[in-house]
This record gives sequence, C-alpha cells and structure tokens, in this order.
Amino acid sequence: MNICVIGTRGFPGVQGGVEKHCENLYPRLPAEVRTVVCRRRAYVQASPPLPGIEFVDLPSTRIKGWEAAFHSFLATLAAIRRRPDLVHVHNIGPGIFSPLVRLAGIPVVLTFHSPNYEHQKWGWLARRLLKLSEYVALRAANAVVFVNPVQMQKYDGAVRRKSQFIPNGVQAAEPDEATDWLGRFGLEADKYILAVGRITPEKGFGLLIDAWRRLPSDRPVLVIAGGVDNDDGHLRELKARAGDAPVVFAGHLTEGPLAQLYRHARLFVLSSRNEGFPLVLLEAMAAGCDVLASDLPATRLVDLPPEDYFRSDEPDDLAAKLQQKLSRTKPVRIYDLKAFDWDAIAARTVAVYREVIRTGGPEKSRAGQGADPASTCSSRC
Repeated sequence: MNICVIGTRGFPGVQGGVEKHCENLYPRLPAEVRTVVCRRRAYVQASPPLPGIEFVDLPSTRIKGWEAAFHSFLATLAAIRRRPDLVHVHNIGPGIFSPLVRLAGIPVVLTFHSPNYEHQKWGWLARRLLKLSEYVALRAANAVVFVNPVQMQKYDGAVRRKSQFIPNGVQAAEPDEATDWLGRFGLEADKYILAVGRITPEKGFGLLIDAWRRLPSDRPVLVIAGGVDNDDGHLRELKARAGDAPVVFAGHLTEGPLAQLYRHARLFVLSSRNEGFPLVLLEAMAAGCDVLASDLPATRLVDLPPEDYFRSDEPDDLAAKLQQKLSRTKPVRIYDLKAFDWDAIAARTVAVYREVIRTGGPEKSRAGQGADPASTCSSRC
C-alpha cells in the first residue's frame, strides 16, 4: 500500500497540532504501508530517515494567507505524479485541490482537524476561501476522519455516511525528574503556570494573561511555550499586555524541554477560544498535570470534572478558577487515557485506507451491502 500525505508543514520537530498528529501517526503504520510525506521546505531541517517514510520537501512562500495554498497545490501535483494508492489530506484548506486527485483516479482520505475559518487571524476573504475549501474537500473525499465527533455531526447525511471519528492520541510520559531546562528559564518546580500553543489569537493567551494578572501578587510565574508562524505582531501585543509582570515566553520547544515543563508545572491552562482536538491538553494530562481548560466541545471529549473547566472567553471566570486551583495543595492527577492510544489510532486509520482502496469509500461499501448508513454512523460515532 502506497500513500501520499499532504496538508502538513512536516515533521519531525515542526510546531503545530497537525504536525504532531502526523509525527505520531505515520511511523506507527504497519510495514505494508509505504508513506510519502510532502513537507514545506522552509519549516524542516535535515532529519534521520524513518522506516517506511519518504519525505519530499517542496518550496513554499512565507506570505500569510498564501503559504498553505501554494504548497498544497505543489504537493497535490507531486502526489498525482507519484500515482499512490491513496492520498491522505490533512485539514480543509489543502483539501480544495482534492478534485484534481480524484480526476487522476486516485482516492482521497481527508482528516478534518478543525474549522480553520473560525480562527481570528484570518480576514473576511480568507475565511470565505476556507469555507469554500471545506465544501469542496468534504464532497471530494472518499472518506473523512474527524478528530472531533461534535464537528462531524454538523454536516449533512452525505458527509456523515462516509465519515468516522478517530481521535488524536498521546504517548505515555516518560518518568524524568530532570530540571535543567527549568533553570534556563529561571523557573522552580511547582511555581509556575504553563500554557502551550502557537502564538495566535485563537489560543486565548491574552485572555490568560489578563486573568492571571488579577491574581494576588504572590501568584506563580506564567509560562507560555509556543512559537510564531509568520507575523510576530500578536507576540508583541501579548508582551505589552504582560507589562513588567513575570511572564516567560519560552518559544517553540522540542519534546525534551517541553516534557520538563509539563512535569513540573503547578497547573496547566488551555485558554483557547476554539479547538479541533487539543493535543497539548492530552500531553499535559499524560504528564500528570493539574489542568484547567476552556469549556469547548473539543475539551469535553476528555471528560474532565467540572472544576477543571472555565467558561470560554470569560476572564473573570478564568481568574476565579485559577484562584481556586492555586489555593489548594497541588493534587496528584492520574487520568484514564486508554481511548487516546496512538497504536490503536494507527490501526483504525489503516482500516480506513484498506476500505477506501478496496471499495472506493465507506459510503459506497455500505450502500452495496444494503446497510442503513445513518444507523451505521450513529453506532460508531
């Protein structure tokens, strides 16, 4: 089985939820699957070979709004030229070119990570183009994988009949008591609050800074770990918002340093205004962090108790919940994460590949068997 992957900046070590998803998924596919991953040359560095994976590094502009479209078009052409058994497209923006793949006689699997048009960083025109991409991608795909079942239920029966929910996953945290990276940032174990994510408006870091500043003066240090994509204007805005308060902007960190920050944080906070499925929340839980998350459909998928949520985009409620959490002794948290095992997720993904290659997609297969598509989707989702 030969597949080609488009829609990711690349991996290993590239910032982003889609990138981390791909980095964990594709090395776990069985040996029978040969994977070609189209990466954006500007984001990747020389990396050791991974068994069963070939990287094709293509050029891309760094112009906001055009970068993904330009690269996705080149990646689509590269995929068609290679004539794989299947093309796996990640997210709706790159999916706008899926009809070209289908016209070439190659089936398409789409993974819907998030409705990107909801992100504040996009202007009116970009949002309209992303909505168009969503429409085209969902209808051109032979099968659709949603990482969020709530998102899947928003679409009509034609989309749901060829869709299924396969969540993001998380690796078990390795026990490690090292603190050398804490020292580099001037931090002490259990004396800082951690937030992780790309520096973009939808991650709600400004909201978190505002709420954190309302805490008493003996509050823990706030650490925001994440890098900037193309425009550092929002980072400058966040630094101005923090003023002279002790906020550490740690930048994009690789797995080792980030694991230390998770391991020794007093509290992990996810302040996002919208999410597809937040991998960073799963990572914090795997590390045993006490967590506080914005109340969103995506964060409800992990089924935390009520005290672990605050009302989304409400700084007063976030400040109150922060104070409640910090007023108590740091708890020992052990979470049930069996549903988010990457090996099981890889196996389910390969099952989708096999069905699409064999039949042309779940919808066609179930129709041929006389099954009730709506009941099949309902029982699985």
